Amino acid sequence: MEMTHPLLSLTFTNNQSPQTVAKLFTSMALSFSGFEGFEKRLELHFFGDDPMGLRKLDFFECIEQTLEAVQCTVVSAVGNAYLDAYVLSESSLFVYPKKIIIKTCGTTQLLKAITPLIFFAKTQLGLSLSSCRYTRGSFIFPLSQPFPHTSFNHEVSYLETTLPSDLCFRKASIMPSKSSSHAWHVFTATNPNSHLPYNAYTMEICMTSLDPLLAAKFFRLPDDGKTGDSAGKEMTELTGIDEINPNALVCDFAFNPCGYSMNGMDGEWYSTIHVTPEEGYSYASFECVGSMSDEVDIGDVLRKVVQIFRPGMMSVSTTCLGNDVWRKVAGAVEPVGMKLRTCAMDQFPDSGNVVFQTFTPLRRKSS
Repeated sequence: MEMTHPLLSLTFTNNQSPQTVAKLFTSMALSFSGFEGFEKRLELHFFGDDPMGLRKLDFFECIEQTLEAVQCTVVSAVGNAYLDAYVLSESSLFVYPKKIIIKTCGTTQLLKAITPLIFFAKTQLGLSLSSCRYTRGSFIFPLSQPFPHTSFNHEVSYLETTLPSDLCFRKASIMPSKSSSHAWHVFTATNPNSHLPYNAYTMEICMTSLDPLLAAKFFRLPDDGKTGDSAGKEMTELTGIDEINPNALVCDFAFNPCGYSMNGMDGEWYSTIHVTPEEGYSYASFECVGSMSDEVDIGDVLRKVVQIFRPGMMSVSTTCLGNDVWRKVAGAVEPVGMKLRTCAMDQFPDSGNVVFQTFTPLRRKSS
């Protein structure tokens, strides 16, 4: 007996094991997968007194080797007095004197950055790890992910065995929403002597089902003759991204044939945007770090982000130690058509509180 798949013309015979058939069907499913927009995010803090600290790591010996393990590369970069920001082939990297944030999408193996970064920081700079935070949303194409990102359990196990034992305050949590396809995954580990900024916050926004007309602005024309940097600058201006924070120094890049990444730097704070505009699995993310004492109006920022993408589904994760910036989110986005659907909160030892909110467009009354 023979079975022939009508789409791929793959033939299975009755002498093949069920495991072999299952593997073939899995490979078929992966061949139809689109690009995974949902990012994995890793934040590492270090002890040390050097005012330059991690920014002194050799780019070719340390940064490039680390990114090779993750399976991505640098496509553009900029720096100021506080940090260095890199646009990657899959998202972004930020290097401060005492912390590193790497955010990667697609099928990158982000957690494989931990071991080389700890090694280079220790051997070259005498810095030791003080805390780790790992976050991500729910993958659109989970079967496409390589180990250790094949499941959150596998990721947590990898983190538990890779991190130094003195990071003893550890917690893993999956924060749910009403939609089974939207959950927030968080793992933290801290040293008892670590001290994170009290009034700072990190906000991570994930958006799916983007407005098709707005998503189309992130496609390039065939053979446009532009560099990724020049095409990225045009997209930044065309979409209004440059108006989110007019004071920011922007480093942007447009991929071919579509896709966009941007890092913005405003003093010691950064923001970053990544867009996968393909219909059927369109995705955009916006992330920023800041302080409640800043002049930046986070409500105004949120409204601008929603208007640029008009998502069909949006989640907002806010991490902070000593402020309630998350309370501003719903009030900011409801006037531009987004309704709060779920809100979940959790506390993490010496790592602050995480509030996970989901939004969908307001239902319009029929006339």
